Amino acid sequence: MKLAGLKSVENAHDESVWATTWVPATTTRPSLLLTRSLDETVKLWSPDKLNLVSTNTGHCLGVVSVAAHLFGVIAASASLDSLVRVFDVDNNATIATLEAPPSEVWQMQFDPMGTTLAVAGGGSASIKLWDTAMWRLVATLSIPRPEGTKPSDKSSNKKFVLSVAWSPDGRRLACGSMDGTISVFDVGRAKFLHHLEGHHMPVRERSDWVMSGHASWVLSVDVSPDGEALATGSSDKTGRLWDFKMRAAIQTMSNHTDQVWAVAF
Repeated sequence: MKLAGLKSVENAHDESVWATTWVPATTTRPSLLLTRSLDETVKLWSPDKLNLVSTNTGHCLGVVSVAAHLFGVIAASASLDSLVRVFDVDNNATIATLEAPPSEVWQMQFDPMGTTLAVAGGGSASIKLWDTAMWRLVATLSIPRPEGTKPSDKSSNKKFVLSVAWSPDGRRLACGSMDGTISVFDVGRAKFLHHLEGHHMPVRERSDWVMSGHASWVLSVDVSPDGEALATGSSDKTGRLWDFKMRAAIQTMSNHTDQVWAVAF
């Protein structure tokens, strides 16, 4: 597998672009590319020519995370204004507004069935689960403090949750924390299962392999739909394409002039 450049758009946003995701096609339109930025907007693009379809507003501070529902009709965006906004993709109508304390939302993901929105809980050291039918908070999955620490210990506050990911069957959730650990939960039982250790820096996104090659932090990852390849973005200003079988980078994309915060197949 090799990636070829199709089109790039300069000044797509007025500020840094922190995330991208694909909005699935519906019966009335093809799939769209959704981007969010610190310029307080969420934008939708046609993927073939990167034409701007719409600019969605509604937040009063920078947008730090987005997630698209599997049906392609709705999406959610989280902002530094301490709100998660659920909106209709095609007309930008607000469906629900979920309150989130400051520094509480750094990544979101809908479950494989589309019934639950999982939110990485930042400083609360937890994952919040929201029901997508009534938009009620239905569970809080908290990361246990290390043994021997007290609530007042500063060292026990390093479980700042940056990322969240569902297992393909929707039965488990994993979250990445500032201290480099990954915590795994059984969703049905709302039970913490175990930590995965090995990283020595914050876990901003999720992956399943140990591969080195970037010269600085890896800020984003995504697995190809066929499971054969991995894309990564880094603060070394490059994107890389990896072959899982070779466990090696087979392509480096170096046309960015700053950190690469988001990748998505």
